[in-house]
Amino acid sequence: MAEDIPLTHRRIWRIAGPIVLSNATVPLLGAVDTGVVGQMGAAAPIGAVGLGAVILATLYWIFGFLRMGTSGLTAQAHGAGNRAERAAILYRALLIAGVAGLVLIAAQGVLIHGAFLIAPASPEVETLARQYLAIRIWGAPATIGLYALMGWLIAVERSRGMVALQIWINGVNVVLDLWFVLGLGWGVPGVAVATLIAEWTGLALGLWLCREAFGPVFAEARARIADRAALRVMLDVNRDIMIRSVLLQVSFTTFIFLGAREGDVTLAANQVLLQFLEITAYALDGFAFAAETLVGQAVGARSAPAVRRASRLAMQWGFIGAGLLAAVFALFGPGIIDLMATAPEVRAEARHYLFWVVAAPLIGSAAWTYDGIYIGATLTRAMRQLMILCVGIYAIALLVLVPTLGNHGLWAALMVLNGARSVAMHLRAPEAEAKAAAA
Repeated sequence: MAEDIPLTHRRIWRIAGPIVLSNATVPLLGAVDTGVVGQMGAAAPIGAVGLGAVILATLYWIFGFLRMGTSGLTAQAHGAGNRAERAAILYRALLIAGVAGLVLIAAQGVLIHGAFLIAPASPEVETLARQYLAIRIWGAPATIGLYALMGWLIAVERSRGMVALQIWINGVNVVLDLWFVLGLGWGVPGVAVATLIAEWTGLALGLWLCREAFGPVFAEARARIADRAALRVMLDVNRDIMIRSVLLQVSFTTFIFLGAREGDVTLAANQVLLQFLEITAYALDGFAFAAETLVGQAVGARSAPAVRRASRLAMQWGFIGAGLLAAVFALFGPGIIDLMATAPEVRAEARHYLFWVVAAPLIGSAAWTYDGIYIGATLTRAMRQLMILCVGIYAIALLVLVPTLGNHGLWAALMVLNGARSVAMHLRAPEAEAKAAAA
């Protein structure tokens, strides 16, 4: 069984390595989207794609609990050797994803209108962003369903499947982006159509990669879908993660919306720099995912020492990765900015704030790894409580720093949020070992 395999650096990398490589390509999609529309030579298309993508990310990551909750619960079932429950968790998650996606499609008019009431932009940016959103929203069931599939693959150490899925989605998106926007001249709607096609074809591939859950164990697993005890645990875990995800996404969205008030050029510059943060988060998430898998399996196997070792190894590699990313951004950041934007004013503005994204990996790496540890141990109540605390600290930082420092204050407040999360989660991390010992 997986839990009997020694916890070594090699095992961490066997899980994290492929995920680091494949996840690093996910934010490259945003970079390609930004870079492609950036070739149009204006700030408005860049801001429109960025603003539209953030609005959708805000909606979708309300349901991000499906990836995290599915991963933690599946890893524990895998560690306990319960194959039927492992498959049933996936079924439940996919049902939730389908219903959630249809609700978002049905409510798209209200949601999009409300988003622009909260975050008004210039007329040109808003018109383009509405075109983008009207197309992308039809991918909601696929995108949310992919969260569940990815969480399941992570939990059972199917890193190669994760790589295949990410490469497919990202590759299709990039190729179609270039074709639709630069080849056919579709502009911002072309970016949206490319992503929509990538999402639905990715869902089909993901179901095939998880075909084991629909094999001989199907009958027994299907009978467990409505198991009351399992449903109660899943609902509790997902509720806590959903609240935590909403708070985190609201914090991120607030950053975008406040930046939009600084004007189209600053909005576009922030969008370019956020691609650096996306690269950081997705790359370091490889070690967080390794922690989810190994800590979850250790809790399922009732091994507190394994929880401790898995947590330590994942944290060590997270810090190493953060240092390397900070060095890359410091050395090559200006060149990367130039690749993503051609407008001189956007390039100059992005360079002005570059040092913040150099510091971001060093400040936030512990929080990202602790996310994996907490999810694997399903310490979701603690995650929710700590996020409420840290968002309160972030709100105070915004109120104090933004009026006096402008966009610099906005970036400083975001660093305060990540630093607060790192410290707060460190203080309660021993609860993961205690849960394994008490299981």
